[in-house]
Amino acid sequence: RLAYVTVSHWGFDDRPHTGELLIGAEHAAGVVEVFERLFDARFPIEQMRIVRPDELDAPPTGDQNVTGALVCRQVVGGSGSWSMHAIGEAIDINPFHNPYVRGDLVIPELASAYADRDDVRPGMILEGGVVVQAFDGIGWRWGGRWSGLTDPMHFSTTGR
Repeated sequence: RLAYVTVSHWGFDDRPHTGELLIGAEHAAGVVEVFERLFDARFPIEQMRIVRPDELDAPPTGDQNVTGALVCRQVVGGSGSWSMHAIGEAIDINPFHNPYVRGDLVIPELASAYADRDDVRPGMILEGGVVVQAFDGIGWRWGGRWSGLTDPMHFSTTGR
């Protein structure tokens, strides 16, 4: 029930690139539509690819800054439940530029400078911006709107 999709995106080098995602098949058309809007807006994405199994156990430093969808893992925080990424119903975009923040915890670890959402730089996802509008347009929910913690890299079908 997964689909392999390739989409064009602009890199931080101001050149077009092709990225790949594994996503729930029923969401593939909408996700392609989102990335068409991001491409038209020239929103920069550092890299987009399928994460290798050996990368799942690497420290979350953010060195790779990979935009991706399907990752078979549990939710951050150890609740024991599966992430929406594990079923192809979530996408993280530019995780280094849009880190998960809960109190003093910042993931990726080296991305704390991007926890300040008022210091706007290329690749950051902001309320009212093209990325949030594009995902709102297909009914996906944004982790940047959560309370108690924020996860501005994260978009999912359910808001989890």
